[in-house]
Amino acid sequence: MIEAVNPPELGTPRGFSHAMVGTGKVVLLAGQTALNPEGVIVGDTVVEQFERALSNLLTALRAAGGTPEHLASLTIYLVDVDDYKARSRDIGEVWKRLIGRHYPALAGIGVNRLWDVEALVEVQGVAILPE
Repeated sequence: MIEAVNPPELGTPRGFSHAMVGTGKVVLLAGQTALNPEGVIVGDTVVEQFERALSNLLTALRAAGGTPEHLASLTIYLVDVDDYKARSRDIGEVWKRLIGRHYPALAGIGVNRLWDVEALVEVQGVAILPE
């Protein structure tokens, strides 16, 4: 079971939760980029790559026995934070389609580059599955 904790002193979060509390089996999800099964980055925009990277993360989560609602924490590494913010509405639509209205603890971190030079975004997460 996972429960969002959003103390009023921190203000109302939008698109994330301030903290998540859960009990169960912990699943550590490796960073995922927009790699296809052949090992090639696909997608020319941050929105396309975010969709693929998040889909890849959710595929790993499902293989471990979880669903998107089990995500407790997600870190998003971004090569261009301003571009990501400018496309936040489209990214939000991808989120709603793939995850729904579940919002784990979330961090967005700007980086100079990712492992694959073509990658614009990488997502890494922690999930808690019920025992």
